[in-house]
Amino acid sequence: MKLPVRLAALAAAALVATACTPQTSSNSASDTDDQSGTLRVWLFQEVGNTPKEKVVDSVVTAFAKAHKGTKVDVEYIPIDTRAQRVKAAFNDPKSAPDLMEYGNTDTAGHVHDGGLLDVTDAFGAWPEAKDTDPTARTSVTVDGKVYGAPFYVGVRALYYRTDVFEELGLAVPTTLAELATTARTIRAAEPGLYGLVVGGAYTYGAMPFVWANGGELAAGKDGSYTSGIDSAAARKGIEQYTSLFSADNCPPAKCAGMGGNDTVTAFAAGKAGMAIGGDFSHTAVEAGAVKGKYAVVPLPGVTAGSIAPAFAGGNNIGVLKSTSHRTLAVELMKALASKKTQASLFDAMGFLPTFTDVRDRAAAKEPFVKPFVQTLAAGTEFVPASPAWSQIDSQLVLPTMLQEVISGRKSVTAASTDAAKKMNDAFGSAG
Repeated sequence: MKLPVRLAALAAAALVATACTPQTSSNSASDTDDQSGTLRVWLFQEVGNTPKEKVVDSVVTAFAKAHKGTKVDVEYIPIDTRAQRVKAAFNDPKSAPDLMEYGNTDTAGHVHDGGLLDVTDAFGAWPEAKDTDPTARTSVTVDGKVYGAPFYVGVRALYYRTDVFEELGLAVPTTLAELATTARTIRAAEPGLYGLVVGGAYTYGAMPFVWANGGELAAGKDGSYTSGIDSAAARKGIEQYTSLFSADNCPPAKCAGMGGNDTVTAFAAGKAGMAIGGDFSHTAVEAGAVKGKYAVVPLPGVTAGSIAPAFAGGNNIGVLKSTSHRTLAVELMKALASKKTQASLFDAMGFLPTFTDVRDRAAAKEPFVKPFVQTLAAGTEFVPASPAWSQIDSQLVLPTMLQEVISGRKSVTAASTDAAKKMNDAFGSAG
């Protein structure tokens, strides 16, 4: 996967979901390395988490058996409140886990805050690491040092109801304009359905509209960034996305507060004709009311035949610098991020592996992977590789901008101007 040229400078720290922590200064490395005891792990709570739990339970059971006197305590934490949990952990090592799952956009911020252990040597000596997708490796790399192991790569595409499309005689939309028209056609014919379910708190569902219209989050180099969210191109994408929050598609009262998980849940429950969901949403949708009645295609771009750039999402597994079980924690990190585990998580959750050979086998095995691989191949976008992104994300700068427009409190111009100022203030204050 190759990142667009204009984002090459931005990808210095990460590839593949999410808010981070404000700057802290009290975290330091532990001077002990216990070879037994209890390892604490924080992983993210997914929509339909049981399959993930089964895979992880198998890994940690085998790990504990192989390491006498060792136990593993796994806690699944809500994604939406992880910033507060991680901040507390960085400030108080006694409350911190030994290792944790984190969104790839958190890498630069977590390293800046001194929370993650440098595992460059261990990663380099790990035989499986040689098959890591180069861009996935970038997602755990800051200033040439490695701070974790890639866990999975994720991109989003368009889920749609095949039964609804067939009943209404609809063609799959080939442009973003057709997407809006199709959504309103569905809502008019089936008032009980959202046409395209969208969320005012769904940043990575909105950004493809900005990128497809030629906009960008920020531009910069050498660690200095300037917001681009107030450009004419970006504003066109914001307008295109926020216009979908209307009575004839997804009413603001219902949809303005929705995040990505909410939209997937609504689609899986049979409440929407279309949704923008990830490869990681596959299991939840399969477990829902629409099983056997949906298909997935890449989200279309502005022109027919094009694919809207998707956020290069995904998560990593990292060891906290404060761990008192450094060697064991690194070994458990490798076990959780191994080829075997990633293959199992693909089977269980639909998470795309970060190892190229494992991903190739997954794509050959399951047809549902194809639109996501096509989306990856078409080119993805990312967030600025700056610790400032932690502040921008945790302060909900972009969701606030979207919701201000959706509610009618501000125009696209005013809301994006305010958002750009907040972003630039954050970039300016990042150390």
